[in-house]
Amino acid sequence: MRFAFCLAVLVASFATRAAMAAQTAADRIASITSELQAGEFDRALQDLDLELQRAPKSAQLWTLRGLALSGKGDKKEALGAFRKALGVAPDYLPALEGAAQIEYDSGDKDAAVLLQRVLKLVPHDPTSHAMLAVLASRQGDCAVAIQHFEQSGPLLDSQPGALQEYGACLLRLKQNEKAVAAFSRALTQSNGDAGARYRLASVQMLAQHPKDALETLQPLLQENPQSAEVLELAAMAQEASGNTPEAVRLLRQAIVANPHQVNLYLDFANISIDHQSYQVGVDMMNAGLRAEPNAAALYVARGILYVQLAQYDQAESDFAKADAIDPRQSSSSAAQGLAAVQRNDPGGALATVRSKLAKKPNDAFLLYLQADILMQGGPDPGSPEFREAMESAKKAVALRPSLVAAHDVLAKLYLQAGQNQAAIEQSRKALNSDPKDQTALYHLIQGLRKSGQKDDLPDLLKRLAETPHRDSTAGRRT
Repeated sequence: MRFAFCLAVLVASFATRAAMAAQTAADRIASITSELQAGEFDRALQDLDLELQRAPKSAQLWTLRGLALSGKGDKKEALGAFRKALGVAPDYLPALEGAAQIEYDSGDKDAAVLLQRVLKLVPHDPTSHAMLAVLASRQGDCAVAIQHFEQSGPLLDSQPGALQEYGACLLRLKQNEKAVAAFSRALTQSNGDAGARYRLASVQMLAQHPKDALETLQPLLQENPQSAEVLELAAMAQEASGNTPEAVRLLRQAIVANPHQVNLYLDFANISIDHQSYQVGVDMMNAGLRAEPNAAALYVARGILYVQLAQYDQAESDFAKADAIDPRQSSSSAAQGLAAVQRNDPGGALATVRSKLAKKPNDAFLLYLQADILMQGGPDPGSPEFREAMESAKKAVALRPSLVAAHDVLAKLYLQAGQNQAAIEQSRKALNSDPKDQTALYHLIQGLRKSGQKDDLPDLLKRLAETPHRDSTAGRRT
């Protein structure tokens, strides 16, 4: 009887201990979770080490350890813990999310793979879509980025930075109106942040809404009436709205407050050329060169203004000075700018250049100009004008190999003559001097296509799309 009683007590005791053990494990995990929430990461790690000794293959425990290590800032060890959890349970969502966050923060390419796995489990997770959108945007894949941005739902509107990346992608895909809307939302969410306001105004200008840009800029003009970038953008908006006097006033105000900002003088030169106020432009370039005597772009701009005044010797002197300061930037820019202004009177320009060549037959720049002006007339291959342009361009590049625009003209001539390999060679020489020469990139792509050499085309097309547009009037890059 006594034995039976003792056995019953032992059985009951074992049952009670088993229940208490199970309850204690759950309580311990709950306790660890509370420690993590309270930021007591060291204490949580101590408790987790004990628990992992009991259950080394628990995905939950390894994930909690990853969270504790992440809380301490030990991202590398945290990622290792999350991966341990995923080794036990590959689809354990908390571990996937923890690992993805760390990879995302470090910019690792594996983040996208992990986020895609999260989306397989939770297809409409806005956070994963938003993170994938940012990753795609930073890799230049805006088509994919926009899809994910638009699937991130209301979360996008709560993140001004993500909204701006979304807007930037829309701009790259020429969806300007949607970009304006995105940057407007970013401004709203940023509580009127000055940077967000300026970016919205810039996008409104790109979308050809100058009056809207002026309205957006008004608070910035009042807060900081000496800001060069704000005054410059406002001046461009006034000019685009047809209010040239106000544009000039704003640029003068900006130059007085910021006399060493070269771009402000270049904007003034552009307006001077557009409105045929050439001497006024020269006077302002003189002021700019007194402040910044080694600014190649200012010599280029003044040289272009001198061309319009038919003062070719002064123009050539300025272009030579610019070329000496910055060969990559000045030669191509000056040549492009001259080609633009000469379209107004190609016959007169050709006569002037020929008269100069009679006195200076080995002037590379004048030879280039002659070839370029002749090409503007669209001569047929084989015509006397075409042959003269070809010989003039060949001589120009022989005399001055650094004259990028002469290589561009010669490449164009070769393309029209069906000499594709020669066009490719000239385009590559131009790009050696100026890797951002869009004209050379375009000619190179044409030459390769026509000659059946297609291996390099995808990279060249991407490079052409990413090359900043160069304003041909005064050598600015935008």
